[in-house]
Amino acid sequence: MDTGTVSALEFENVSYQYPSEDFDIVDNLSFQVEPGSFHCIIGVSGCGKSTIFRMTNGLLTPKHGVIRVDGASVAGRKGYCGYMPQKDLLFPWRPVWENVALPLEVKGGFSKQERRAQAEAALEDVGLSGCGDKLPQELSGGMRQRAAFARTMLTGSNLLLLDEPFSALDFLTRISMQEWLLSQWQKHQKTILFITHDVEEALFLSQSVLVVASTPIHTLTDIPVPAPVPRDRSCLKDPAMVELKEQLISMLRKQVGV
Repeated sequence: MDTGTVSALEFENVSYQYPSEDFDIVDNLSFQVEPGSFHCIIGVSGCGKSTIFRMTNGLLTPKHGVIRVDGASVAGRKGYCGYMPQKDLLFPWRPVWENVALPLEVKGGFSKQERRAQAEAALEDVGLSGCGDKLPQELSGGMRQRAAFARTMLTGSNLLLLDEPFSALDFLTRISMQEWLLSQWQKHQKTILFITHDVEEALFLSQSVLVVASTPIHTLTDIPVPAPVPRDRSCLKDPAMVELKEQLISMLRKQVGV
C-alpha cells in the first residue's frame, strides 16, 4: 500500500476474546486496506471472520489494540461504516422506503419528506424505482438485498462491511447480485470488505482475497486476484484464476483436515 495514503481501515495489534472462551479468537492482528478497494475475507466457519466486522463496527470492543477508519480510532465514534448482515433485517411492517431511510431517521435532522426523497433516490440507484411503498414481503430475495444495500449506502459511510449478504439466495439470483454489486462498487468507489465462504464468489468480486489461514487469527494472508476491473464471469475460466481457486480451496481444507 502507498505509505502516503491514509488507510480506509487499519487494525494495529488487535485482540479479542469471547467471555465463554479461554483463548483470543483474534490474536494481535494487524492489517490495513486502501480507500476504494474491494476485498473478500474467506475462512472456515467459526474462524472469527465476523468478529473482525463486529469489532470494526463497534458491536464488540477489542481486548487490546487499535482499530482506525480513515486514520482515526473508531472508539467512541458513530457513522464511520455501513454494515450489511446476511439477513436483510427489513422491518416487515414498514414500507420499503421507510426501511431504507432508517439510517437518516437514526441520525436525525431530516424531515419525513427529506428522508423519503433520499430513500427513493437510493432505491432508484439500486434498480428498485417504484418499490418504495411496497412491503418487504412483496419483494423477491434479490430485491430485498438490494433494498438492504440501499439502506447501507444511506449511512453515508465510505467503508461498507458486507457479511455474507448473498448466501441465502438461489444460485442464479446470487450471481446476478454479484455482478450488480461490482457495478455499484465501480460507480460509487466505496471501500468494501465482504465475508464469504464461496471461493469463486471471492475471486469474482475481489481485487485481493484476505484469507484466514488459521484460528486464532494472527494474520490475514493477502492474495491478489489476477483479473482486471471491470470484469465479467468469463474471467473465472482463465487458467490463472482456476489455479488460484484450487490454491484457496487447499488452504481452507488444511484448516479442517480434509
